[in-house]
Amino acid sequence: MSNIKLCAFADESSAEIDLQIKALIRNAIPYLEIRNVDGVNISKITLEKAKEVKSKLDANGLAVWSLGSPYGKIKVSDDFAPHLDDFKYGIELSRELGAKCIRLFSFYEATEPSARDIVMERLLAFIEAAKGSGVILCHENEKGIYGDVASRCLDIHKNLPELKCVFDPANFIQSGQDTKEAWEMLKDYVYYMHIKDATLDGKVVPAGIGAGNLPFLVGEYSKQGGGIMTLEPHLKVFDGLAALEADEKTDIDDFTYPDNDAAFDVAANAIKEIIKSL
Repeated sequence: MSNIKLCAFADESSAEIDLQIKALIRNAIPYLEIRNVDGVNISKITLEKAKEVKSKLDANGLAVWSLGSPYGKIKVSDDFAPHLDDFKYGIELSRELGAKCIRLFSFYEATEPSARDIVMERLLAFIEAAKGSGVILCHENEKGIYGDVASRCLDIHKNLPELKCVFDPANFIQSGQDTKEAWEMLKDYVYYMHIKDATLDGKVVPAGIGAGNLPFLVGEYSKQGGGIMTLEPHLKVFDGLAALEADEKTDIDDFTYPDNDAAFDVAANAIKEIIKSL
């Protein structure tokens, strides 16, 4: 019996939180990785709005697992001080929403060796700011940032063990990284997974169809007692996608699915089939 529980970026079904809740209920997904609320990025909502959202989720038996934040999605050359202030506000939001985790990144234009020390200093500043909050910080591998390939992710986790690993197969593929190799390097640090698959040319597809080795990864994650997996469909353009990416854009076939709800449901069913096969 698998211990896996599903979570989702439900903003890919709708910008409206009420419709996100409907999508979660429709697909029997109990957790939300909250990223956009009624057209506003999660990092920008008010504490009052956060209370309202939590009340709605509570009323429907749902909960926030993680803040799907944009923290760390700035260039290493950008001013970090205001970004760190934004992060500290994110800690407050996490508490208000009851989120266990904050998903974050390791900065753009940071893959040159000369940028490593800056990346580590900034990630450590996030860790220090979160101390005592009870919120777990989780780094996601992402194309175009320092932690885009497994070797640099491993560098982060070995040197900053307080920072847990979010393992995203599609992002590894889009960075030219084999996902089985990445798993072997990072499995001891993985706190949860993002479920997103891609073909070798980078096009995002339902879980199990692409080159991400999703059945293998989900099986290994389950064997080591893995719990949460966050569905991140990226099968259709959704409100807020452009703001999530820098110069590197996700390759999406926007004509495969009639609407965002349909794409979201296809993605949910694909990962459920993989889980059933374990």
